[in-house]
Amino acid sequence: MKLSDFDFELPEELIATRPARPRSSAKLLLADRDGVADRVVSDLVDILKLGDRLVLNDTKVIPARLTGQRFRDGEHGLTSSKIEVTLLEPRSSGDWAALVKPLRKIRDGETIVFSEVLSATVTGRADGQAFLQFNLTGDNFDAALADVGAMPLPPYIAAKRPADEADKEDYQTYWARNAGAVAAPTASLHFDGPLLDALRARGVEFTHVTLHVGAGTFLPVKVDDVRDHKMHSEWGEVTEQAVDEINATKAAGGRIIPVGTTALRLIETAAKSGTLKPWVGPTDIFITPGFQFQVTDGLMTNFHLPKSTLMMLVSALMGVQRVKDIYSHAIGTGYRFFSYGDASLLLPTKP
Repeated sequence: MKLSDFDFELPEELIATRPARPRSSAKLLLADRDGVADRVVSDLVDILKLGDRLVLNDTKVIPARLTGQRFRDGEHGLTSSKIEVTLLEPRSSGDWAALVKPLRKIRDGETIVFSEVLSATVTGRADGQAFLQFNLTGDNFDAALADVGAMPLPPYIAAKRPADEADKEDYQTYWARNAGAVAAPTASLHFDGPLLDALRARGVEFTHVTLHVGAGTFLPVKVDDVRDHKMHSEWGEVTEQAVDEINATKAAGGRIIPVGTTALRLIETAAKSGTLKPWVGPTDIFITPGFQFQVTDGLMTNFHLPKSTLMMLVSALMGVQRVKDIYSHAIGTGYRFFSYGDASLLLPTKP
């Protein structure tokens, strides 16, 4: 497989910088055995069936983007430099891996001041990242981060506008509860309270899993042969309760439909032995055409970046040519793309 197999031309004006309001009013492209149909997300109540189960990622995005100052005594007195930080993930040593710009303007051992109460000391660096030890921990750290941090919008949105107060709600799912992600599971952003209530009344069931989405989800694939690409790793958990619920739905003939590629990658990781089992830890599963899905019967997902690992994942589920046709239709009819864009419901035809 070549990287060019997953490329397409996207008009700049189709990149969404704000979500649809209300959330469930976004467009929904339905792709199933009957072809392609243009719907809206609230139509899920009519599309899904009694006994279907949606798998939801309950990770919570932290306001991981920080702006601070580095102070240093110089020949002409105290000098300062503006430092921008994007937190990536906590490390077992207690500090955080982070992207720091400009990295060349800080030294190991120096402190970056973000507010009167929050600061961090640079403890080291590797592979273009810095490691930061914050002066606060636990609830105190969470409160300070909430006060001064901004939501870590994807690069293609951040290049067009800065994050603002609206993003603190818009870039968070309705059911977010386990803090740790630095990117949202964006297909889930289309759900609101009324839609969830209507789906429950329809007989659709829900299972929660947790995958802390990392900044690596936006990293481009740089190799021509996609088999040479190394996936980023993300921490996740599938509980025994989740396994029992999914297995019960399977046994009853219902469909398992992850909402988002993160939920799909997680349950397929937990089922890599051929049987779905409770699972916790990092996953770097890389799903490309030819992958044998163990649990997934369909997928609700947004429209993805060209030449991305997520394009490869949806192509594995639906077929490379089918995805090209779906994306051609979406572009031709004005669907909005990427994190704040519209959605698709992909239901592959079973052999």
